[in-house]
Amino acid sequence: MSAATCPEPTPAERARSVLAAAGSLTVTTHGRRIELIGLHTVDAAARLLLHNPPDGHLAAELAVAPHGDLAALVEFTDIAPVAVRERVRARLTLGGWLTALGPKTLVFNTARAVLTEDDGATVIGLDELTLASPDPLATHEAEMLARLDATHTDTVAPLARLLPPRLQLGATEVRPLRLDRHGLVLRIETPDTHHDARLPFATPATHPGEAVRQFHLLLAQATARPRRRRLPTRS
Repeated sequence: MSAATCPEPTPAERARSVLAAAGSLTVTTHGRRIELIGLHTVDAAARLLLHNPPDGHLAAELAVAPHGDLAALVEFTDIAPVAVRERVRARLTLGGWLTALGPKTLVFNTARAVLTEDDGATVIGLDELTLASPDPLATHEAEMLARLDATHTDTVAPLARLLPPRLQLGATEVRPLRLDRHGLVLRIETPDTHHDARLPFATPATHPGEAVRQFHLLLAQATARPRRRRLPTRS
């Protein structure tokens, strides 16, 4: 299967996955810029809830805001859980306004969503964002990639045999970058640049256990191929 036809999550699904997996966010209002860690949840309708920000500044701004809502920008940064070149995989920016939802919770009402990745920025429709679901591996991906990277020589290095020969040429490092229900994305680094390549699963994974099974199928396929050349491994 060529890279152009490999199935992958839609921008709306990627955005929902960023929302589901993020442990922190940044809120910018007219008055200040605040980073919140572990103080948000996302409900089934992609509605963002902020739980009792400790300094109280957002609630104070909201209390004096006209019409009971506060214009705000919320930003999420998706960072690769392994040490690759240029670790920021995506940025999700939500524009909208904050309103109160009880004494200890603020709700962010999204009016605009933009997902920025290496290939540019995508404006995501609010209906798309609401109807999309996070990838079933989103909240497990960081741990799974870290484990995969820890066994790099026995796992990632053999998988590199499945890459097109042109991507293997001049490679100094091959590392796992992303994992979702459709497959694994590897980052191939050369001295001057890098490329990303998706290795698709035979069938989409619906849970982490299925992803592990699909990964072992990829590994069996890779180890059955003769080596073209010895790819570098981490020291």
